[in-house]
Amino acid sequence: MARAIAIVEDEPSIRANYVEALSRFGYDVHGFASRGEASGAFANRMPELVIIDIGLGDEPEGGFDLCRELRAKSATLPIIFLTARDSDFDVISGLRLGADDYLSKDISFHQLAARIGALFRRAESQRAPAATETVVEHGPLKLEAERMRVTWNGTEVPLTVTEFWMVHTLVRFPGHVKNRDQLMRDAELVVDDATITSHIKRIRKKFLAIDPAFDAIETVHGVGYRWRP
Repeated sequence: MARAIAIVEDEPSIRANYVEALSRFGYDVHGFASRGEASGAFANRMPELVIIDIGLGDEPEGGFDLCRELRAKSATLPIIFLTARDSDFDVISGLRLGADDYLSKDISFHQLAARIGALFRRAESQRAPAATETVVEHGPLKLEAERMRVTWNGTEVPLTVTEFWMVHTLVRFPGHVKNRDQLMRDAELVVDDATITSHIKRIRKKFLAIDPAFDAIETVHGVGYRWRP
């Protein structure tokens, strides 16, 4: 049975495009124009994944409110922000509310579908027995690949899917410098250099919140980043 995805987007043509494109990937997709319309529908039936724009009609932050509402109902429902607003402030606000990923509207349909597939795989692996897990360990870091889960000194680091893949790329080859193209390829993302830089900045902040002495991600100026061996 096709997985149910909801898209909450106030612009009719954009909404129709996403509904049509993701339906072609085999999903059961429903579009909603406003927070109220989506909330009403979700009261009857929760989707399996939700894609939300931040500004919804006359609510400039309606998407944030909807995310907050959905997180209160379900701690595990995959939520993606897909928005033209990609300032650091908006990204961090969205992620603090519990979104699993935050993507810019210039992402391709194939990249979006890859991210959706990754979120569904993560949700499934979290329900599955841990025996099949591929685990990478480096000092205080433990990375569980199938669950897309990273812990530092036993405390879970709340990474989005995009951030997880970037950490995964770095820790698989400690000491090797990974350039921005390699990080993008592994995260199935095509973005500009500044966006990669802000992802790395947010990843560091999340580790630093757990361990103020964290310095495992090193910037190699003009080249890329590496995980200190």
